[in-house]
Amino acid sequence: MKIVVTRKIPGNFLEKLKEGNDVWISSFDRPLTEEELISNGKGADVLLSLLTDHIDGEMMDAIGPNLKLISNYAVGFDNIDVEAAKSRGILVCNTPSDDVNEAVAEHTWALLMSLSRRIVEANYATKNGAYKGWEPDIFLGTTISGKTLGIIGLGRIGTMVAKKAQGMGVDILYTKRNPDPEANSSFKFVSMDELLSQSDFVSLHVPLTDETRHMINGNTLSKMKTGAYLINTARGPVVDEHELVDALRSGHLGGAALDVFDNEPEINPELIGMPNVILTPHIASATHEARNKMGEMAINAIIDFASDRKPSNLVNNDTWDNRRK
Repeated sequence: MKIVVTRKIPGNFLEKLKEGNDVWISSFDRPLTEEELISNGKGADVLLSLLTDHIDGEMMDAIGPNLKLISNYAVGFDNIDVEAAKSRGILVCNTPSDDVNEAVAEHTWALLMSLSRRIVEANYATKNGAYKGWEPDIFLGTTISGKTLGIIGLGRIGTMVAKKAQGMGVDILYTKRNPDPEANSSFKFVSMDELLSQSDFVSLHVPLTDETRHMINGNTLSKMKTGAYLINTARGPVVDEHELVDALRSGHLGGAALDVFDNEPEINPELIGMPNVILTPHIASATHEARNKMGEMAINAIIDFASDRKPSNLVNNDTWDNRRK
């Protein structure tokens, strides 16, 4: 079986694939170009991809009719045209786990707390010699206790973020298509407009779809409380960065913390220059525990498939019975 790995992943999990298989692993410490992916992927039975690989129907056809499985080293799979895969009988797997959920939830809170207490600004100033002794009015932040956190998308990660908020004395509002019957009774389901107007902090935890693309835009930002903070650890294109800049520049928002960006790896230069904006390089799931679990799941999906066992983390579950042979 020919297996193509688009980029080396942490850990030694790839060694398991080399037993009895023809495995090609990219030697580049960067995403492959479209041409490189097609050239090296041609004839592959299995593709182990990363979220930086954009795989549509044309790419699948260029790789060839042998392609049967795409194991995506990511929780999200918006980089893959799942419908195109389904129509071709190609299986798609991803790597969701509590380890990843926990890592992203922790990073969300790290961003929220750093933003509210101006940790990054104060760190930069102190390291650059600005600290001359205690002063009563430097780097005044915002107390979190007693505030309201609005969670857009109460899935697995959103729920973990909400549970952590309980220990901080924060009121929790959430919105999604329908109320979650399993949600903690202290989490209040509200409409999007209610959440935006009542929340001091708004945290995004939705997948990237046609419906959620730029759902945070000039209109929705204008409905947020004056001085509120926005945190995004979901997907970059959920937020219209140009209109976010406008809301920050006008003073309507108190600040924003982003781990993901509208046009990765490009970042709006105006965001970079704003002191009330924290930017991290898509590292919300970057813990040893989470990345190891992702590697284990991505590799196990391939091993299960090779043994004609249904992988446990299939995205297009209904394709299994009509999969390519």
